[in-house]
Amino acid sequence: MQTGAGLLGNFFLLYHFTITLLTGNRLRPIDAIFSHLALANFIVLTSKGVPQTMVSLGLKFLLDRVGCRIIIFLHRVSRSLSVNITCLLSGFQITSISSNSSSLWSKLKTYTSKYIFHFCLCCWILHILINMYMLVDMKSLIENHNNTRRWNLGFCSDFSSASFEVSLYIIVYCIADFMCIGFMVMTSAYLVLFLQRHHQQVQHIHSFIQSKRRSPAIRATCTILVLVSTYVIFYTINSIFSFYLFHFEEYHQWLMPTTILLDACFPAISPFVLISGDSQILHFFYSLW
Repeated sequence: MQTGAGLLGNFFLLYHFTITLLTGNRLRPIDAIFSHLALANFIVLTSKGVPQTMVSLGLKFLLDRVGCRIIIFLHRVSRSLSVNITCLLSGFQITSISSNSSSLWSKLKTYTSKYIFHFCLCCWILHILINMYMLVDMKSLIENHNNTRRWNLGFCSDFSSASFEVSLYIIVYCIADFMCIGFMVMTSAYLVLFLQRHHQQVQHIHSFIQSKRRSPAIRATCTILVLVSTYVIFYTINSIFSFYLFHFEEYHQWLMPTTILLDACFPAISPFVLISGDSQILHFFYSLW
């Protein structure tokens, strides 16, 4: 249910942005971020959610070392992109809602709006290059059968050197994610302060009925806050379970499927948060329905 709903939600977003481009309409700068986020989440669910679902249903899903390593490569690239693009989204929203009184903020807002697609493309290239070592190191793993350590990933098994330090690898691999999460927490705090200040201004200027009508900027800010909070919560819980899973060779049987379930929560939930929080996407959803 989780994988199916997430794939449908992300596919709808990709379909919406594709139709928008094909009909000659111009995408908003934030739509470029949404489309890259939907694509990354779609690959996350396809690369790991679908194989794990087949195994859980008792279907045969046979992968050799090469196939398993390729799927892990796709999952790691798309998962890292998901956190980076979410981080980029929160930073972009700060520049969007900031006042134009400062020339620096005005230039930054124009620059980010113009080159946001290039930023997302650079994220794809960067993470593909970072994880390329997994494909390059595949030949040595195939040739060396004895001096390797086996990792059970549920739908397949990956192998690493017997001298491989798991704790060090997890810490190094998660540094970039922790930095992005720290940035998202700081931007979220700024956005909360902005919403609180805006609410106080609305109470002084408008009536109660008028204050219920939120502007697109406020609505987008609330959507991004929900999105960032969802990611931080699920990532934190999943990181604790994953560290225990890979650090200790003996663990409870429920830990593996629970970790996989938590890992797929954000990619499955985020498209529905974006659909419900954006009036244009929501209008297209209703018209299509």
